[in-house]
Amino acid sequence: MRLSVLFVTACLLLGCVNNYVARQTYLNQFIGRSETDLVLALGVPNRTYETGGVKYLAFEERRVEVIPGAPMYAFGPYGGWGMGGFPPQVINLACETTVAVAEGLVRGFTLRGNACG
Repeated sequence: MRLSVLFVTACLLLGCVNNYVARQTYLNQFIGRSETDLVLALGVPNRTYETGGVKYLAFEERRVEVIPGAPMYAFGPYGGWGMGGFPPQVINLACETTVAVAEGLVRGFTLRGNACG
């Protein structure tokens, strides 16, 4: 059972790495483009901050996922019977994309959070 949990976890992590690269590739297309193009594609930012002639736009994504529990069974001379298992897990996921805009053009971005991939 533990081996299968490790296998599933490894597969999920590898998928996250690929999704992280895909997100970076998607955001790279906006570098050098206008702030208007960025807002049209990503929507209105959740927060903005300006300092030193650079405007920072923060876009937040949040979601909750539930990983279902798994029962564990034991088999004895009279058949199978439940013996506990793993309870469901609630996981809060968030990703904040912060984009730097200078002179009206996108200059770069950073990703922060456990759901950016």
